[in-house]
Amino acid sequence: MTGLGEHNLAALAERSFATKGDYEALLFEGRWHRSGELFERGRRLAAGLSQLGIAPGDRVVVTMANSPEVGIVYHALWRAGAVVTPASFLLSRTELHHVIADAEAAAVITSAEFADKAREASADVASVRHLIATGQVEDCTALEELEQAEPQAIVPSGDDDLAAVMYTGGTTGQAKGVMLSHANLDYAGCAAQAAAYVPGVNRGLATLPLSHSYGLLVTIAGLHNPEQGVGVLLRWFDPQLFLDMIEQQQIQQTAVVPTMLQILLSQPLEDRDLSSLRYLSSGGAPLAPQVAEEFMRRVPSVSIRQGYGLTETAALIATNPVGREKPGSVGLPVPGTEVRILDDELRPLPPGEVGEICAASPGVMQGYWHSPEATQEALRDGWLHTGDLGYVDDQGYVFIVDRKKDLIIRGGFNVYPRDVEDALLEHPAIERAGVIGRLDEVSGEEVVAFVSLRPGAQATSQELVQWGRERIGGYKYPREIHVVDEVPLTGVGKVDRKALRKALGELVHR
Repeated sequence: MTGLGEHNLAALAERSFATKGDYEALLFEGRWHRSGELFERGRRLAAGLSQLGIAPGDRVVVTMANSPEVGIVYHALWRAGAVVTPASFLLSRTELHHVIADAEAAAVITSAEFADKAREASADVASVRHLIATGQVEDCTALEELEQAEPQAIVPSGDDDLAAVMYTGGTTGQAKGVMLSHANLDYAGCAAQAAAYVPGVNRGLATLPLSHSYGLLVTIAGLHNPEQGVGVLLRWFDPQLFLDMIEQQQIQQTAVVPTMLQILLSQPLEDRDLSSLRYLSSGGAPLAPQVAEEFMRRVPSVSIRQGYGLTETAALIATNPVGREKPGSVGLPVPGTEVRILDDELRPLPPGEVGEICAASPGVMQGYWHSPEATQEALRDGWLHTGDLGYVDDQGYVFIVDRKKDLIIRGGFNVYPRDVEDALLEHPAIERAGVIGRLDEVSGEEVVAFVSLRPGAQATSQELVQWGRERIGGYKYPREIHVVDEVPLTGVGKVDRKALRKALGELVHR
């Protein structure tokens, strides 16, 4: 373990508090939390964790819904020299067990409502020495008791020491742990804040899961804000509460994933006073142009800024600069990041041609935890191969086409599921769409769509196939459309193609 690095995240939190001082900083479920209170709780918890035996480099799984305690725990773990290992509270017991066991976690920190699941998931994991929970929970150390310890100095962690092991969604198999250093996360947070900073725009709404790299990025970016930023935190996304908070707290900016925008469009937005909202950042998945256009038409004060990143890049590669947004693009590579578009033979492609997006930046991960083969596949000659297909235009703006592994080749033609999904969303009855390929003896692969309908809307599969034939084009349109109650989504609002493939398999075998 090296000395205290200049990018150490605990030191960043300390500098941020010293600069901005004590003020009402965070509103959560009706209660304001002062910045001094949050900072002091983190300092005390860090000392309590160290006294409990959490050592530098220990991985500690944190599985909680959004709350002030999540930020306090992250700060405390970094202060204690430990490695934050977030896990969504939505994970099943089996999925949570995989994260705990694979990370060889020394402890699990959770809230009372998820303590039973955390206990079951960690029961047979030899590395787990402590189960810590909020409140009084049997067989758990109380988080509040650990906060009674006297604060100590930051346990030194160097810039290249691990700050987080973040598990990917596992859409193509079991989730892999992405190793991110203090320098990785600090770079991304600093770059995100610099790209988004507008003087005087300092009232934000946070509803993204803090267990996801996108939510973590937004949190660290806030530490780089030179102003006294005021935040409103929601436990999870609730469209009515989301709009209530914008109205009541005069929210100026927020970050969302595209699914949240689609849900908001079903709300009576015109009945709300959303005029304070100026900037909306969208990431986590591609945003359909018609969704962005409709939202900005109905909330005219808003400018939507798309961005792009992966967990493997600390959630940031590119973003649209304020005032220079380009519709349909995820923006320009942030300073310090380079992007190349490569063909299957790893040759660079000129502007406008679709290939695999590859990135090099200080935010690129150190590798996958305990997965040297996967690391070698993803990191080649200093470049991260993202697995995303896209192109850059002649001004350097990046455009995402689709995931490489999701590409459908029908009759020798490339079909990008996102193109078909965006087209289906133009149908007035369709609220959400997911597209996958299935093997076909004649065409090689056939295009299959799953759609859910807007409330009160009606449409049959046959009608939608005919509409697609007329609107989408000969080789692209789905020959098979299944109308379902809900199109499955991942924890961050992406279409869950793994679940769709499973559903399709079940339909075939009925």
